[in-house]
Amino acid sequence: MRARNTHVTLLALTAAAAFGGFAATAIRDGLQLPAQAAPASATSTVATLPPVVDGQPLPSLAPMLQRVTPSVVSVHTKQRVRVSPFGNDPFFRRMFPELSQERINESLGSGVIVDATRGYVLTNHHVIEGADEVSVTLADGRTLKAEFVGSDADTDVALMRIDADNLQAIALADSSSLRVGDFVVAVGNPFGVGQTVTSGIVSAVGRSNVPGVGFQNFIQTDASINPGNSGGALVNLQGQLVGINTASFNPRGSMAGSIGLGFAIPANLAGDVMRQLASTGQVRRGSLGVETQDVDARLGAALGLDPPRGALVTRVYPDSAAAAAGLQPRDVIVGANGQRIDSPDMLRNFQGLQAANARVTLDVRRDGAPLRLVATLREQPRALPGSALDPRLSGAVFAELPEALRRGGVNGVLVEQVDRNSRAARSGLRAQDVILGAGNSGVADLAGFRTLVSQQPPQLVLRILRGRNQGNLVMQ
Repeated sequence: MRARNTHVTLLALTAAAAFGGFAATAIRDGLQLPAQAAPASATSTVATLPPVVDGQPLPSLAPMLQRVTPSVVSVHTKQRVRVSPFGNDPFFRRMFPELSQERINESLGSGVIVDATRGYVLTNHHVIEGADEVSVTLADGRTLKAEFVGSDADTDVALMRIDADNLQAIALADSSSLRVGDFVVAVGNPFGVGQTVTSGIVSAVGRSNVPGVGFQNFIQTDASINPGNSGGALVNLQGQLVGINTASFNPRGSMAGSIGLGFAIPANLAGDVMRQLASTGQVRRGSLGVETQDVDARLGAALGLDPPRGALVTRVYPDSAAAAAGLQPRDVIVGANGQRIDSPDMLRNFQGLQAANARVTLDVRRDGAPLRLVATLREQPRALPGSALDPRLSGAVFAELPEALRRGGVNGVLVEQVDRNSRAARSGLRAQDVILGAGNSGVADLAGFRTLVSQQPPQLVLRILRGRNQGNLVMQ
Protein backbone atom coordinates (compact mmCIF):
# COMPACT_ATOMS: atom_id res chain seq x y z
CA MET A 1 0.00 0.00 0.00
CA ARG A 2 1.37 3.42 -0.95
CA ALA A 3 0.33 6.59 0.82
CA ARG A 4 -0.74 9.39 -1.47
CA ASN A 5 1.45 12.47 -1.62
CA THR A 6 -1.28 14.30 0.24
CA HIS A 7 -1.15 11.63 2.96
CA VAL A 8 -4.84 10.85 2.51
CA THR A 9 -4.61 7.10 2.86
CA LEU A 10 -7.01 4.45 1.71
CA LEU A 11 -6.86 1.94 4.48
CA ALA A 12 -6.31 -1.46 2.90
CA LEU A 13 -3.17 -2.99 4.34
CA THR A 14 -0.58 -5.21 2.68
CA ALA A 15 0.46 -8.22 4.70
CA ALA A 16 4.11 -7.10 4.74
CA ALA A 17 3.15 -3.69 6.08
CA ALA A 18 0.80 -5.27 8.61
CA PHE A 19 3.35 -7.47 10.30
CA GLY A 20 6.63 -5.75 9.48
CA GLY A 21 5.35 -2.21 10.05
CA PHE A 22 3.46 -3.00 13.25
CA ALA A 23 6.34 -4.91 14.76
CA ALA A 24 8.74 -2.04 14.05
CA THR A 25 6.38 0.42 15.69
CA ALA A 26 6.02 -1.82 18.74
CA ILE A 27 9.79 -2.02 19.21
CA ARG A 28 10.34 1.70 18.66
CA ASP A 29 7.66 2.57 21.22
CA GLY A 30 9.04 0.07 23.73
CA LEU A 31 5.83 -1.94 23.70
CA GLN A 32 6.08 -5.34 25.40
CA LEU A 33 3.56 -8.13 25.06
CA PRO A 34 4.34 -10.59 27.89
CA ALA A 35 2.85 -14.07 27.80
CA GLN A 36 1.42 -13.56 31.26
CA ALA A 37 0.72 -10.29 33.03
CA ALA A 38 2.56 -9.78 36.31
CA PRO A 39 0.35 -9.52 39.40
CA ALA A 40 -0.22 -6.00 40.69
CA SER A 41 1.80 -5.19 43.78
CA ALA A 42 0.49 -3.53 46.89
CA THR A 43 2.18 -0.32 45.80
CA SER A 44 0.69 -0.35 42.30
CA THR A 45 -0.48 3.06 41.07
CA VAL A 46 -2.74 1.63 38.35
CA ALA A 47 -6.20 3.19 38.72
CA THR A 48 -9.44 1.41 37.84
CA LEU A 49 -12.94 2.77 37.35
CA PRO A 50 -15.49 1.74 39.98
CA PRO A 51 -18.36 -0.39 38.65
CA VAL A 52 -20.93 1.88 40.32
CA VAL A 53 -21.09 5.66 40.85
CA ASP A 54 -23.82 7.13 43.08
CA GLY A 55 -25.63 3.81 42.99
CA GLN A 56 -25.77 3.73 39.17
CA PRO A 57 -23.74 1.32 36.98
CA LEU A 58 -21.36 2.97 34.53
CA PRO A 59 -22.55 2.90 30.92
CA SER A 60 -20.85 0.38 28.64
CA LEU A 61 -20.70 -0.25 24.90
CA ALA A 62 -20.32 -3.97 25.48
CA PRO A 63 -24.00 -5.00 25.01
CA MET A 64 -24.23 -3.12 21.70
CA LEU A 65 -20.89 -4.46 20.48
CA GLN A 66 -21.94 -8.04 21.25
CA ARG A 67 -24.61 -7.56 18.58
CA VAL A 68 -22.40 -5.66 16.12
CA THR A 69 -19.03 -7.40 16.04
CA PRO A 70 -20.30 -10.70 14.52
CA SER A 71 -21.30 -8.63 11.46
CA VAL A 72 -17.78 -7.25 10.87
CA VAL A 73 -15.34 -9.48 8.99
CA SER A 74 -11.71 -9.51 7.93
CA VAL A 75 -11.05 -9.47 4.18
CA HIS A 76 -7.92 -11.15 2.76
CA THR A 77 -6.93 -10.75 -0.89
CA LYS A 78 -4.30 -12.31 -3.13
CA GLN A 79 -3.12 -10.96 -6.46
CA ARG A 80 -0.77 -12.84 -8.80
CA VAL A 81 1.65 -10.60 -10.68
CA ARG A 82 4.52 -11.38 -13.05
CA VAL A 83 7.84 -9.78 -12.17
CA SER A 84 11.05 -9.74 -14.19
CA PRO A 85 14.59 -9.85 -12.76
CA PHE A 86 15.37 -7.05 -15.22
CA GLY A 87 12.97 -4.65 -13.55
CA ASN A 88 11.61 -2.02 -15.94
CA ASP A 89 14.24 -2.47 -18.66
CA PRO A 90 12.04 -2.99 -21.76
CA PHE A 91 14.80 -4.52 -23.93
CA PHE A 92 15.79 -7.34 -21.61
CA ARG A 93 12.20 -7.96 -20.55
CA ARG A 94 11.29 -8.59 -24.21
CA MET A 95 14.41 -10.66 -24.83
CA PHE A 96 13.96 -12.95 -21.81
CA PRO A 97 10.23 -13.15 -20.98
CA GLU A 98 10.68 -16.73 -19.76
CA LEU A 99 12.74 -15.46 -16.81
CA SER A 100 9.82 -13.59 -15.27
CA GLN A 101 8.41 -15.10 -12.10
CA GLU A 102 5.05 -15.07 -10.40
CA ARG A 103 4.73 -13.12 -7.19
CA ILE A 104 1.69 -13.09 -4.92
CA ASN A 105 0.71 -9.79 -3.33
CA GLU A 106 -1.50 -10.06 -0.25
CA SER A 107 -3.51 -7.39 1.52
CA LEU A 108 -5.83 -7.09 4.47
CA GLY A 109 -8.99 -5.08 4.97
CA SER A 110 -12.39 -5.27 6.60
CA GLY A 111 -15.99 -5.79 5.55
CA VAL A 112 -19.53 -5.70 6.89
CA ILE A 113 -22.29 -8.31 6.51
CA VAL A 114 -25.38 -6.40 5.41
CA ASP A 115 -27.66 -9.25 4.28
CA ALA A 116 -27.44 -12.59 6.13
CA THR A 117 -29.87 -14.39 3.82
CA ARG A 118 -28.01 -13.54 0.61
CA GLY A 119 -24.60 -13.48 2.26
CA TYR A 120 -23.86 -9.94 1.08
CA VAL A 121 -20.71 -8.28 2.44
CA LEU A 122 -19.91 -4.60 1.82
CA THR A 123 -16.32 -3.41 1.64
CA ASN A 124 -14.23 -0.83 -0.21
CA HIS A 125 -13.38 -1.09 -3.90
CA HIS A 126 -9.72 -0.45 -3.14
CA VAL A 127 -9.63 -3.41 -0.73
CA ILE A 128 -10.39 -5.97 -3.46
CA GLU A 129 -9.24 -4.08 -6.57
CA GLY A 130 -7.22 -6.34 -8.87
CA ALA A 131 -7.50 -9.34 -6.53
CA ASP A 132 -7.46 -12.86 -7.98
CA GLU A 133 -8.69 -14.43 -4.74
CA VAL A 134 -10.72 -12.95 -1.90
CA SER A 135 -11.53 -14.69 1.37
CA VAL A 136 -13.48 -13.54 4.40
CA THR A 137 -12.82 -14.49 8.02
CA LEU A 138 -15.83 -14.23 10.30
CA ALA A 139 -15.73 -13.17 13.92
CA ASP A 140 -16.27 -16.83 14.94
CA GLY A 141 -13.08 -17.87 13.12
CA ARG A 142 -14.57 -19.38 9.96
CA THR A 143 -12.76 -18.47 6.71
CA LEU A 144 -14.82 -18.52 3.51
CA LYS A 145 -14.16 -17.84 -0.15
CA ALA A 146 -15.90 -14.67 -1.32
CA GLU A 147 -17.64 -14.21 -4.66
CA PHE A 148 -17.33 -10.84 -6.40
CA VAL A 149 -20.74 -9.25 -7.13
CA GLY A 150 -19.84 -5.77 -8.29
CA SER A 151 -17.72 -2.73 -7.54
CA ASP A 152 -17.78 1.03 -8.07
CA ALA A 153 -14.39 2.72 -8.08
CA ASP A 154 -15.74 6.27 -7.99
CA THR A 155 -17.54 5.82 -4.66
CA ASP A 156 -15.07 3.14 -3.46
CA VAL A 157 -17.85 0.65 -2.65
CA ALA A 158 -17.69 -3.07 -3.46
CA LEU A 159 -20.13 -5.91 -2.86
CA MET A 160 -19.21 -9.56 -2.25
CA ARG A 161 -21.19 -12.70 -1.49
CA ILE A 162 -20.33 -15.54 0.89
CA ASP A 163 -22.12 -18.85 1.34
CA ALA A 164 -22.47 -19.72 5.03
CA ASP A 165 -25.03 -20.49 7.71
CA ASN A 166 -25.65 -18.51 10.88
CA LEU A 167 -24.53 -15.18 9.49
CA GLN A 168 -25.47 -12.06 11.41
CA ALA A 169 -26.17 -8.87 9.45
CA ILE A 170 -26.05 -5.31 10.67
CA ALA A 171 -28.95 -2.90 10.18
CA LEU A 172 -28.34 0.22 8.09
CA ALA A 173 -29.18 3.54 9.72
CA ASP A 174 -30.44 6.68 7.99
CA SER A 175 -27.06 8.40 7.81
CA SER A 176 -28.67 11.70 6.77
CA SER A 177 -29.78 12.13 10.39
CA LEU A 178 -26.18 12.15 11.68
CA ARG A 179 -25.12 15.33 13.42
CA VAL A 180 -21.76 16.72 14.41
CA GLY A 181 -21.11 15.53 17.96
CA ASP A 182 -22.97 12.21 17.66
CA PHE A 183 -21.06 9.31 19.22
CA VAL A 184 -19.84 6.63 16.80
CA VAL A 185 -17.82 3.43 17.06
CA ALA A 186 -15.42 2.06 14.42
CA VAL A 187 -15.00 -1.72 14.10
CA GLY A 188 -12.39 -3.29 11.82
CA ASN A 189 -9.08 -5.09 11.50
CA PRO A 190 -6.37 -2.38 11.84
CA PHE A 191 -2.77 -3.42 11.16
CA GLY A 192 -3.95 -7.02 10.75
CA VAL A 193 -3.96 -7.65 14.51
CA GLY A 194 -7.59 -8.82 14.59
CA GLN A 195 -10.96 -7.25 15.19
CA THR A 196 -10.65 -4.00 17.11
CA VAL A 197 -13.09 -1.37 18.37
CA THR A 198 -12.49 2.37 18.78
CA SER A 199 -14.91 5.14 19.66
CA GLY A 200 -15.26 8.87 19.03
CA ILE A 201 -17.65 11.44 17.65
CA VAL A 202 -18.77 12.70 14.28
CA SER A 203 -16.48 15.65 13.53
CA ALA A 204 -18.19 16.72 10.28
CA VAL A 205 -20.65 15.49 7.67
CA GLY A 206 -20.81 16.08 3.93
CA ARG A 207 -17.04 16.32 3.49
CA SER A 208 -16.20 16.58 -0.23
CA ASN A 209 -12.75 18.16 -0.25
CA VAL A 210 -10.61 15.08 0.40
CA PRO A 211 -7.94 15.03 -2.34
CA GLY A 212 -7.29 11.96 -4.46
CA VAL A 213 -10.59 10.19 -3.74
CA GLY A 214 -13.63 9.87 -6.04
CA PHE A 215 -17.19 11.14 -5.57
CA GLN A 216 -17.42 12.25 -1.96
CA ASN A 217 -19.93 12.84 0.79
CA PHE A 218 -17.82 11.66 3.70
CA ILE A 219 -18.53 11.40 7.38
CA GLN A 220 -15.49 12.67 9.28
CA THR A 221 -14.78 11.11 12.67
CA ASP A 222 -12.09 11.21 15.31
CA ALA A 223 -12.59 7.53 16.18
CA SER A 224 -9.18 5.91 15.58
CA ILE A 225 -9.10 4.49 12.05
CA ASN A 226 -5.86 2.87 10.89
CA PRO A 227 -4.54 0.87 7.90
CA GLY A 228 -6.58 -2.32 7.60
CA ASN A 229 -9.80 -0.62 8.74
CA SER A 230 -10.90 -0.11 5.12
CA GLY A 231 -14.37 -1.52 4.59
CA GLY A 232 -15.09 -1.80 8.30
CA ALA A 233 -18.15 -0.54 10.13
CA LEU A 234 -18.85 2.86 11.62
CA VAL A 235 -21.87 2.40 13.89
CA ASN A 236 -24.03 4.54 16.13
CA LEU A 237 -24.81 3.73 19.76
CA GLN A 238 -27.87 1.74 18.66
CA GLY A 239 -25.57 -0.65 16.80
CA GLN A 240 -26.72 0.49 13.35
CA LEU A 241 -24.36 0.99 10.42
CA VAL A 242 -23.89 4.70 9.67
CA GLY A 243 -20.82 4.42 7.45
CA ILE A 244 -18.10 2.33 5.80
CA ASN A 245 -14.61 3.32 7.00
CA THR A 246 -12.52 4.32 3.98
CA ALA A 247 -9.66 6.78 4.41
CA SER A 248 -7.53 8.62 6.94
CA PHE A 249 -5.26 11.63 6.96
CA ASN A 250 -1.87 11.83 8.64
CA PRO A 251 0.93 14.23 7.63
CA ARG A 252 3.47 11.56 8.64
CA GLY A 253 2.07 8.96 6.25
CA SER A 254 -0.14 5.90 6.44
CA MET A 255 1.76 3.74 8.92
CA ALA A 256 1.93 6.57 11.47
CA GLY A 257 -1.63 5.72 12.45
CA SER A 258 -4.69 7.81 13.24
CA ILE A 259 -4.55 11.43 14.35
CA GLY A 260 -8.32 11.80 14.53
CA LEU A 261 -8.99 12.54 10.85
CA GLY A 262 -10.90 9.53 9.52
CA PHE A 263 -13.45 9.39 6.73
CA ALA A 264 -16.35 7.02 6.13
CA ILE A 265 -18.82 6.56 3.27
CA PRO A 266 -22.35 7.28 4.56
CA ALA A 267 -24.61 4.25 4.88
CA ASN A 268 -27.26 5.86 2.65
CA LEU A 269 -24.78 6.21 -0.22
CA ALA A 270 -23.29 2.75 0.35
CA GLY A 271 -26.79 1.26 0.44
CA ASP A 272 -27.79 2.92 -2.85
CA VAL A 273 -24.64 1.65 -4.54
CA MET A 274 -25.10 -1.81 -3.03
CA ARG A 275 -28.62 -2.13 -4.42
CA GLN A 276 -27.47 -1.22 -7.92
CA LEU A 277 -24.52 -3.62 -7.73
CA ALA A 278 -26.75 -6.44 -6.47
CA SER A 279 -29.23 -5.79 -9.30
CA THR A 280 -26.97 -5.18 -12.30
CA GLY A 281 -23.36 -5.47 -11.13
CA GLN A 282 -22.69 -1.82 -11.94
CA VAL A 283 -23.75 1.70 -11.02
CA ARG A 284 -25.80 3.90 -13.37
CA ARG A 285 -25.25 7.62 -12.86
CA GLY A 286 -27.12 10.61 -14.14
CA SER A 287 -25.58 13.63 -15.82
CA LEU A 288 -26.68 17.14 -16.76
CA GLY A 289 -24.61 17.11 -19.94
CA VAL A 290 -22.72 20.39 -19.54
CA GLU A 291 -19.19 21.70 -19.50
CA THR A 292 -18.39 24.30 -16.84
CA GLN A 293 -15.56 26.44 -15.54
CA ASP A 294 -14.67 28.33 -12.37
CA VAL A 295 -15.99 31.82 -11.69
CA ASP A 296 -13.10 34.11 -10.82
CA ALA A 297 -13.33 37.69 -9.60
CA ARG A 298 -13.35 39.14 -13.12
CA LEU A 299 -16.09 36.81 -14.36
CA GLY A 300 -18.02 37.27 -11.13
CA ALA A 301 -18.10 41.05 -11.64
CA ALA A 302 -19.20 40.64 -15.27
CA LEU A 303 -21.93 38.18 -14.33
CA GLY A 304 -23.20 40.10 -11.30
CA LEU A 305 -22.01 37.55 -8.73
CA ASP A 306 -20.75 38.92 -5.43
CA PRO A 307 -18.91 37.04 -4.06
CA PRO A 308 -17.80 35.14 -7.21
CA ARG A 309 -18.74 31.47 -6.97
CA GLY A 310 -20.57 28.69 -8.79
CA ALA A 311 -20.08 26.64 -11.97
CA LEU A 312 -20.21 28.72 -15.14
CA VAL A 313 -21.81 26.79 -18.01
CA THR A 314 -19.60 27.00 -21.11
CA ARG A 315 -21.29 24.31 -23.23
CA VAL A 316 -24.64 22.50 -23.18
CA TYR A 317 -24.56 19.17 -25.01
CA PRO A 318 -27.36 18.49 -27.52
CA ASP A 319 -30.12 16.13 -26.34
CA SER A 320 -28.92 16.43 -22.74
CA ALA A 321 -30.79 16.89 -19.47
CA ALA A 322 -29.48 20.45 -19.29
CA ALA A 323 -30.77 21.27 -22.78
CA ALA A 324 -34.20 19.86 -21.95
CA ALA A 325 -34.31 21.91 -18.73
CA GLY A 326 -33.46 25.14 -20.56
CA LEU A 327 -29.94 25.64 -19.20
CA GLN A 328 -27.84 27.95 -21.39
CA PRO A 329 -24.17 28.91 -21.81
CA ARG A 330 -23.23 31.79 -19.45
CA ASP A 331 -25.68 30.49 -16.83
CA VAL A 332 -24.03 30.02 -13.44
CA ILE A 333 -25.17 27.09 -11.30
CA VAL A 334 -24.93 28.11 -7.64
CA GLY A 335 -27.10 25.41 -6.03
CA ALA A 336 -28.55 21.95 -6.61
CA ASN A 337 -31.31 20.37 -4.52
CA GLY A 338 -30.66 23.02 -1.88
CA GLN A 339 -26.95 22.19 -1.73
CA ARG A 340 -24.54 25.07 -2.27
CA ILE A 341 -22.45 24.79 -5.45
CA ASP A 342 -19.30 26.92 -5.37
CA SER A 343 -17.26 25.35 -8.17
CA PRO A 344 -17.32 22.90 -11.10
CA ASP A 345 -15.79 20.25 -8.83
CA MET A 346 -18.72 20.58 -6.41
CA LEU A 347 -21.21 20.30 -9.29
CA ARG A 348 -19.46 17.23 -10.65
CA ASN A 349 -19.39 15.64 -7.22
CA PHE A 350 -23.11 16.35 -6.79
CA GLN A 351 -23.93 14.74 -10.15
CA GLY A 352 -21.76 11.71 -9.37
CA LEU A 353 -23.83 10.96 -6.29
CA GLN A 354 -27.14 11.04 -8.19
CA ALA A 355 -28.81 8.08 -9.88
CA ALA A 356 -29.83 8.04 -13.52
CA ASN A 357 -33.24 9.68 -14.09
CA ALA A 358 -33.03 11.60 -10.80
CA ARG A 359 -34.90 14.93 -10.77
CA VAL A 360 -32.80 17.81 -9.50
CA THR A 361 -33.63 21.43 -8.81
CA LEU A 362 -30.97 23.88 -9.97
CA ASP A 363 -30.46 27.37 -8.58
CA VAL A 364 -29.07 29.45 -11.43
CA ARG A 365 -27.94 33.00 -12.02
CA ARG A 366 -28.70 34.24 -15.54
CA ASP A 367 -27.46 37.75 -16.33
CA GLY A 368 -27.27 38.32 -12.58
CA ALA A 369 -30.93 37.39 -11.95
CA PRO A 370 -31.92 34.28 -9.92
CA LEU A 371 -33.61 31.45 -11.81
CA ARG A 372 -34.75 27.98 -10.75
CA LEU A 373 -34.76 25.10 -13.23
CA VAL A 374 -35.74 21.44 -12.84
CA ALA A 375 -33.76 18.81 -14.75
CA THR A 376 -34.15 15.05 -15.04
CA LEU A 377 -30.65 13.61 -15.21
CA ARG A 378 -29.88 11.28 -18.08
CA GLU A 379 -27.54 8.34 -18.00
CA GLN A 380 -24.34 8.80 -19.95
CA PRO A 381 -22.47 5.75 -21.24
CA ARG A 382 -19.42 5.00 -19.17
CA ALA A 383 -17.50 3.71 -22.20
CA LEU A 384 -17.78 3.92 -25.99
CA PRO A 385 -16.14 1.95 -28.80
CA GLY A 386 -14.01 4.07 -31.11
CA SER A 387 -15.76 2.65 -34.17
CA ALA A 388 -18.96 4.41 -33.01
CA LEU A 389 -17.12 7.75 -32.93
CA ASP A 390 -14.81 7.80 -35.97
CA PRO A 391 -13.46 5.00 -38.19
CA ARG A 392 -9.91 6.17 -37.41
CA LEU A 393 -10.51 5.23 -33.77
CA SER A 394 -11.58 1.67 -34.55
CA GLY A 395 -10.20 -0.92 -32.17
CA ALA A 396 -10.08 1.37 -29.15
CA VAL A 397 -12.51 1.74 -26.25
CA PHE A 398 -12.82 5.13 -24.57
CA ALA A 399 -14.07 5.62 -21.01
CA GLU A 400 -14.68 8.30 -18.42
CA LEU A 401 -11.64 9.11 -16.31
CA PRO A 402 -11.72 7.74 -12.76
CA GLU A 403 -12.92 10.52 -10.51
CA ALA A 404 -9.81 10.22 -8.35
CA LEU A 405 -7.71 11.28 -11.36
CA ARG A 406 -9.95 14.29 -11.96
CA ARG A 407 -9.48 15.37 -8.37
CA GLY A 408 -5.76 15.18 -9.04
CA GLY A 409 -6.18 17.87 -11.70
CA VAL A 410 -6.49 15.73 -14.85
CA ASN A 411 -9.37 16.25 -17.31
CA GLY A 412 -10.00 14.20 -20.40
CA VAL A 413 -10.95 10.73 -21.57
CA LEU A 414 -9.27 7.43 -20.73
CA VAL A 415 -8.23 5.00 -23.46
CA GLU A 416 -9.46 1.88 -21.71
CA GLN A 417 -8.51 -0.71 -24.30
CA VAL A 418 -6.79 -0.94 -27.69
CA ASP A 419 -6.97 -4.12 -29.76
CA ARG A 420 -3.67 -5.29 -31.22
CA ASN A 421 -3.27 -4.70 -34.96
CA SER A 422 -6.33 -2.42 -34.97
CA ARG A 423 -6.43 0.87 -36.85
CA ALA A 424 -6.10 2.82 -33.61
CA ALA A 425 -3.11 0.72 -32.52
CA ARG A 426 -1.35 1.22 -35.85
CA SER A 427 -1.68 4.98 -35.33
CA GLY A 428 0.11 4.61 -31.99
CA LEU A 429 -2.77 4.80 -29.49
CA ARG A 430 -2.15 2.78 -26.32
CA ALA A 431 -4.29 1.57 -23.44
CA GLN A 432 -4.16 3.91 -20.40
CA ASP A 433 -3.44 6.95 -22.58
CA VAL A 434 -5.45 9.99 -21.52
CA ILE A 435 -6.89 12.14 -24.31
CA LEU A 436 -6.65 15.78 -23.27
CA GLY A 437 -7.97 17.30 -26.49
CA ALA A 438 -8.64 16.93 -30.19
CA GLY A 439 -7.42 19.53 -32.65
CA ASN A 440 -7.41 22.90 -30.94
CA SER A 441 -10.17 22.00 -28.47
CA GLY A 442 -9.83 20.52 -25.01
CA VAL A 443 -11.79 17.47 -23.92
CA ALA A 444 -13.53 17.50 -20.54
CA ASP A 445 -15.29 14.14 -20.55
CA LEU A 446 -16.61 11.34 -22.74
CA ALA A 447 -19.70 13.27 -23.85
CA GLY A 448 -17.55 16.20 -24.93
CA PHE A 449 -15.15 13.89 -26.79
CA ARG A 450 -18.05 12.27 -28.62
CA THR A 451 -19.44 15.67 -29.62
CA LEU A 452 -16.03 16.85 -30.80
CA VAL A 453 -15.08 13.86 -32.98
CA SER A 454 -18.62 13.38 -34.34
CA GLN A 455 -17.79 16.21 -36.75
CA GLN A 456 -15.14 13.88 -38.26
CA PRO A 457 -12.52 16.50 -39.14
CA PRO A 458 -10.33 15.77 -42.21
CA GLN A 459 -7.31 15.43 -39.90
CA LEU A 460 -7.87 13.95 -36.45
CA VAL A 461 -5.08 15.00 -34.10
CA LEU A 462 -5.33 13.88 -30.48
CA ARG A 463 -3.43 15.51 -27.62
CA ILE A 464 -2.28 12.62 -25.44
CA LEU A 465 -1.03 12.27 -21.88
CA ARG A 466 1.04 9.09 -21.53
CA GLY A 467 2.50 8.68 -18.09
CA ARG A 468 4.02 12.10 -17.40
CA ASN A 469 4.59 12.96 -21.05
CA GLN A 470 2.32 14.86 -23.43
CA GLY A 471 2.30 14.79 -27.21
CA ASN A 472 0.16 14.87 -30.34
CA LEU A 473 -0.99 11.78 -32.18
CA VAL A 474 -2.28 11.87 -35.77
CA MET A 475 -4.95 9.20 -36.29
CA GLN A 476 -4.73 7.68 -39.75
